[in-house]
Amino acid sequence: MRQIYICTDTITGLYSALHDAWKDCRDREAGIEIRGKTQQQLFCEYQTVEECELKAARLERMIKRYLGYNAYWDIYHALLSEDDEKGTAVFRTMQESRRITDSHKIMDHLGNPDVAKVFALSRSVSNEAHMYEEFIRFRELENGILFSEITPRAQILTCVADHFADRFPLENWTIYDKTHRVFLIHKAKQQWGLVWGESLDREAAAMVSEEELEYERLWKGFFDSIAIRERKNIKSQQNHLPLRYREGMPEMADCR
Repeated sequence: MRQIYICTDTITGLYSALHDAWKDCRDREAGIEIRGKTQQQLFCEYQTVEECELKAARLERMIKRYLGYNAYWDIYHALLSEDDEKGTAVFRTMQESRRITDSHKIMDHLGNPDVAKVFALSRSVSNEAHMYEEFIRFRELENGILFSEITPRAQILTCVADHFADRFPLENWTIYDKTHRVFLIHKAKQQWGLVWGESLDREAAAMVSEEELEYERLWKGFFDSIAIRERKNIKSQQNHLPLRYREGMPEMADCR
């Protein structure tokens, strides 16, 4: 019977499932599936794996030790993607690392379809995170908190957290991932953290400070003043700033 490990779509959940799969089936075929997205198959035995920080930490140490830090970051980013088969691809990549002479060079074996998939997913997530570092816009609310709302495909909040913590270490700010319903919270002079399972207060998020509204007016006026309407090229604009990134950008509110 093929073993299928069902877990939550979080790093801790996926690491926990990979930990159990590796412990039980490192030499056998197994799969990792996301809770709520499982399709029952014949001749498979399903196990639900609860999130466990201890298991996740063990797996993380094992990957860093035997596959190296470069492979670890590729695996980490791949598991943040929206692909439902990412867990199975990572598990098979770990299995493949046992078949080569130097397991630290596993990500060089792109001839293996699972290794290639992990590499492609990692690159996709890294690229999206880099784009959001450029396109995220904060609005100052009446309570002084800087707020931004984004709709990423991958779970990129942990990828951009250090970037904005370095830029705004003395500010209280939050980024809300609307797609995955997760908050990235940063308190002034403190470390950032993630908050799951909370709903966004739309009324509070809409209460923008007067100073913020004035800056937005001035910024839009600057855009209009430097624009050459005769040379307006919508297609070129979309190549440099795709439509899906514009939802949370105040200066693009009239261009969507």
